[in-house]
Amino acid sequence: MWLLALVVAYLIGSIPTAYVVGRYLYGFDIRRRGSGNVGATNTLRTMGTIPGLVVLGVDALKGVLAVLLGQALGGPVLVILAALMAIVGHNWSIFLEFQGGRGVATTAGALLAMAPLALFWAFLIWLAVVIFSRYISLGSIVAAAVAPFLVMYFHRPWPYVLFTFVAAALVIYRHRPNIKRLLAGTEHKLGERS
Repeated sequence: MWLLALVVAYLIGSIPTAYVVGRYLYGFDIRRRGSGNVGATNTLRTMGTIPGLVVLGVDALKGVLAVLLGQALGGPVLVILAALMAIVGHNWSIFLEFQGGRGVATTAGALLAMAPLALFWAFLIWLAVVIFSRYISLGSIVAAAVAPFLVMYFHRPWPYVLFTFVAAALVIYRHRPNIKRLLAGTEHKLGERS
């Protein structure tokens, strides 16, 4: 049952929302536009605000569904494994030859179900960084870095703390190209369209 839950969580995470919206509503492959990333930020830049919000919402829902699946079929350990599999699916989608996004929205969705107060404060930190720097990627990196400590602060179960450390590491790892562009001064700022 656990194995089935993890496979389903991975397949849920693998649904390439940004690719589907780009291909079937706008007629192009998002992997060939903007940063090439299959996520909400690149959708925002290449398709506009409404598609970006739709992709953000659906990608976050994948994290929520994975947590609910874990809760229905097991305890906290299955919850965090299912959530991680959804993030892995989003980042390395079986439907896109193991390409994918950065995992920020799916991680946020999982945190919404596990530790909503921690997510709320992480979102405020993300928002502050984005407002002052105009770099969405920098906000995501900073929010990911502080999220595990927020989960600890709000005394969530230890598996949830462990999940947040691993998920944060994945988010930061997937932002390697953004980090290089930030250091080089070539990263796109909020409001710049590709």
